Amino acid sequence: MNYVCRMTIQEATYFILNQVRKIYPESEASQITDWVMEHITGSKKAERMIYKNNPIAEKEEQHVKLFVSRLLQHEPVQYILHEAWFGGMRFYVDQHVLIPRPETEELANWIISDFKFPIRDLKILDVGCGSGCISIFLKRKLHNAEVWACDVSEPALNVAQINAEQLGADVHFKQINFLDEGEQNQFPSFDIIVSNPPYVPEKDKAQMQPNVLNFEPATALFVPDNDALIFYKALADFGKRKLNTAGVVYAEIHEELGSDVLEIFRTKNYQVTLKQDMQGKDRMVKATRLF
Repeated sequence: MNYVCRMTIQEATYFILNQVRKIYPESEASQITDWVMEHITGSKKAERMIYKNNPIAEKEEQHVKLFVSRLLQHEPVQYILHEAWFGGMRFYVDQHVLIPRPETEELANWIISDFKFPIRDLKILDVGCGSGCISIFLKRKLHNAEVWACDVSEPALNVAQINAEQLGADVHFKQINFLDEGEQNQFPSFDIIVSNPPYVPEKDKAQMQPNVLNFEPATALFVPDNDALIFYKALADFGKRKLNTAGVVYAEIHEELGSDVLEIFRTKNYQVTLKQDMQGKDRMVKATRLF
């Protein structure tokens, strides 16, 4: 009788790690390996260590080899597994939405720290919501808030709606081009406007990693070199018309454009604050309505 020798859990782990470290730094390769193995086996790392010599199933081995081949093409692991974590919650993601970043989570937590207490009714708009990670996180944390979210991309909104349903968050989604003032007029007034808008100038493409440049949606990343601040101008003008008294705009920014973004809001009569992320980079602004 012929027996097929299957990879053990340990062998599969080493196979993934040794392949992925060819294109990723060691710490990132280790994290990717852990995510893939947990997804394939359904077991946490500690349990996999106990049963490291157990063979994996034939289908699991096929998945290991398929996922590795995709990873070696620089496809982000989050798109391969269709999952990304944000605020302790698992979000569905695909190539229609940006992969949630830690600095975006810092932006969302800034809002929570400013508004969680005293608990009161708030109206919040997330501009360019993508996967819905910000708006859904805020709704889950600020239960009394009425949360709206918009995006120009219908496929992105479909992803956001999937996440809202799976995570039990009541968010009002709208498909609009936020750069069109006429379409903006569909919205009511808000206490908080938050956005992680496109802010990467086209000229920066040459410095970007292939896992970002070749897979994440360009419309969510890039702005023209000659108008890199286009979305911040739109946010400032929209806030003048649609922010309630003492309302606030929170936005993620390009690390090299902080002073320029602040100037846009200052000239529109906002009180502004620039905040660094955990890496010490200028990454967030807060603009409070004074008019």
